[in-house]
Amino acid sequence: MSVPNFVSGAFSLMDSLVRNGVFHIFGYPGGAILPIYDELFRWEEKRLIEHILCRHEQGAVHAADGYARSSGKVGVCFATSGPGATNLVTGIATAQMDSVPLVLITGQVARSFIGTDAFQEVDIFGITLPIVKHSYVVRDPRDMSRIVGEAFYIAQEGRPGPVLIDIPKDVGLEKFDYHFVSKSNLNLLGCKPVKPTKEKHFHKMIELITQSSQPLLYVGGGAISSDASHIVFEFASLFQIPITTTLMGKGIIDESHFLSLGMLGMHGTAYANFAVSECDLLIALGARFDDRVTGKLDEFACNAQVIHIDVDPAEVGKNRIPQVAIVGDINDVITNFLNYLNISSQFVTNSEQTSSWKQRIYAWKKQYPLLIPRNVNFLSAQEILHTISMLEPRAYFTTDVGQHQMWAAQFLNVLPRHWMSSSGLGTMGYGLPAAVGVQVAYPNQKVICVSGDASFQMNLQELGTIAQYNLPVKILIINNKWQGMVRQWQQAFYGERYSHSNMEKGSPDLIKLAQSFGLLGLEIESRKDLKSILKLFCDYNGPVILNCKVKEEENCYPMVAPGKSNSQMIGLVKQSSTYGFEKNVNISINSR
Repeated sequence: MSVPNFVSGAFSLMDSLVRNGVFHIFGYPGGAILPIYDELFRWEEKRLIEHILCRHEQGAVHAADGYARSSGKVGVCFATSGPGATNLVTGIATAQMDSVPLVLITGQVARSFIGTDAFQEVDIFGITLPIVKHSYVVRDPRDMSRIVGEAFYIAQEGRPGPVLIDIPKDVGLEKFDYHFVSKSNLNLLGCKPVKPTKEKHFHKMIELITQSSQPLLYVGGGAISSDASHIVFEFASLFQIPITTTLMGKGIIDESHFLSLGMLGMHGTAYANFAVSECDLLIALGARFDDRVTGKLDEFACNAQVIHIDVDPAEVGKNRIPQVAIVGDINDVITNFLNYLNISSQFVTNSEQTSSWKQRIYAWKKQYPLLIPRNVNFLSAQEILHTISMLEPRAYFTTDVGQHQMWAAQFLNVLPRHWMSSSGLGTMGYGLPAAVGVQVAYPNQKVICVSGDASFQMNLQELGTIAQYNLPVKILIINNKWQGMVRQWQQAFYGERYSHSNMEKGSPDLIKLAQSFGLLGLEIESRKDLKSILKLFCDYNGPVILNCKVKEEENCYPMVAPGKSNSQMIGLVKQSSTYGFEKNVNISINSR
C-alpha cells in the first residue's frame, strides 16, 4: 500500500502494525476508538489486515493470548475507552502472569477531555500499570510509529509480556507529515541486551552435574517461550536426566518418553513430586519456583544443589537461592553450554551415573501411576481426556481452570506450543476465546477446548465469534454440575460445606445452546459410547460442543494440601501386583 506523506494518526497506527508483521487483530469497537476502526475498514478492504470481531473485550484479549502462545507471534487486541478498556484487565493480568507477548491498543477520550471525568473516560494507563511490561499514552501522532515499534520490541524481547498503547480519539484523527520509524532506528536506552554466559558458570555446571547421581530437570514456560524443546531434550538425553515440567512447561518433552515424569506440584504426578523431593541436583530452566509447584517452599528439593537459568533476572534467586545463577534465553544458554562441552572436552558422559536413580523413578511410576477410572456405571474425565489424547496427538489444546484443567494436564500428551492454559492467574473463561485465537492462527489444524460447565459459562458469548467466522473449534465440556475444584476444596478443607459451588440450577441446555448458534451439539453419559462419539466429535468438519456428563463427586488426585511438602500427597493410589489397587491417604516418600 502506497503511503502518502500527510496522513492521520489512525493511518500511521495501521501502517506501523502491518510493517511490524501484524495480520490478525482481535477486538470490539466503540466511540473513542472509532477513528481507528474507520481506518481499519480501508486496510481490510485491501486485504492487508484482518480483524476478528469478538463478543466481549475479555474474549478478544484471551483470543489474542491464545494466538500468541500457539504461534509465538505478538497477539494484538483493540478496545475502546472506559468499559471497553477495563474489560481487558483480566486478560492483561493473565498474559502478564504467563509471560505472553501482547500489544493492546485502547481508545481514549480526546486530549482536551483527559482528566475531566468525560463520558467513558478511565485512566487505563494507571489501572494496568502493575500488570503490563510497559505502557504508553500517545500524546502526539508523530510518535505513533516509534511507539508501535517499541511496543512490539518490548513485548517480545527478554521475558515476553503485554504492552498497552492508549490513543486519544483526536490523536487518531489528527493529520501530520508521516515518516515510518523502522526497528533499526529505535533507541531503547532502558532495554539492555542479555550478556553472554561466562565460562565459569559453565564450568560450575559441569562440576555439579558430574557430582550428581540423582539430578532432575525442572522445566517451565520460559523454555516454551524460547522454543527450546529440541535443545532441552538433547541436554537431558546427553546426561540422562529425567524431566518434570510445570503447567506452563507442558509440551517440552513427549510425556511417553522414559525420561519424562509429567507435571509436578499440587496436582502433579506422584513420581515427579517424589523425584523433586529426593533429587540432589535441581536444574531449573525457565521456571519461577511458584507456590503451586513448590508446596512448602523450605522443603522443596531441600537436599538439592540448584542451577537456575532464566531470561528474567528478577526470577533468579527470588524464591530459592541457586548455586549457579544464569540470566539468559534458555535456548541460547543450553546451546552454548553444549558447544562449550564439545570444545573444552572437560566432560565425558557416563550412562551409568544416573541408572539407579532412573530405576528408582521407574519403580515409583509402577507403584503410583496416574489411574483412569473405568467403572461401567459412570463416565470419567480421566478416560475421556486420555482417549482424546490418543485420537488427536497433534491437536492444539486450550483449557479453562479447575479440575478439568488438572486432569487435562495429567492425561493429555501435547507438542510444544500446543498447550494453552491460564496457569499463573487461573482465569476461568480463558479456554473458549483462547481457542478462537489458536484457530485463527492455524485455520487448518485441530483445535480442542477442554472446559468445565462452570468455566464455560463465563465467556460462552464467544460462540458467536466461532459461528460468525465458522471456526471449526471443538469444545469438550467436562460437566459435573459443580465448580469442581471449589467443591473438592470444600469437601477436603471446609467440612463439606458446599457454599455456592453447585451449578446445576440455571445451567443451559448445551445441545440447544449449540444449535442456537448454528453449531453441532453432542452429548455423552455412557462409557460404551465414548470412542464412537469422541471420533464423531473430532472428525466433524465444523464447530461442535460435546457435553460430557461425568461423575459428580470425582476428585482430582494426587493432591498436595496447602502448607505441605510435595512428598506428602493425599488421594494417592498404590498399585500392588498382589492386591491390585489400594487407596492410601497421606502417603509420603518415607512410606514407600
